[in-house]
Amino acid sequence: MTLRELYQEIGGDYDQAAKVLRVEKLIDKHIRKFNKNGVVEQLLEAGKSGDANRIFEAAHAAKGVCGNLGLKALSEMASEIAEEYRPGNARTLTDDQVAAKLEAIAETYRRADAGIRKYEE
Repeated sequence: MTLRELYQEIGGDYDQAAKVLRVEKLIDKHIRKFNKNGVVEQLLEAGKSGDANRIFEAAHAAKGVCGNLGLKALSEMASEIAEEYRPGNARTLTDDQVAAKLEAIAETYRRADAGIRKYEE
């Protein structure tokens, strides 16, 4: 499997990752680290805690990392959570809606993780 094929399989945007990281070797290096860096797991754990500041910080970090790697769906979902918990913003979602969005993030992450593991083989 090529790096482009991995991105196609996991619904990522290889061209976006190439704009940020510029060199395929760096894209390869960082996508291999993605499922080990814990940024999405931290968001999911923060969501369980109910701590608004912790959720915001974790979602903001996940948004950035995923965006830089061209993992557009994960980045957009993390962005929604970050905006929901951004200090000064009024909450617009119920706790159940947030939980559903976090579960969607978890599922998308599981698919990306499986694709990356397949790619590493």
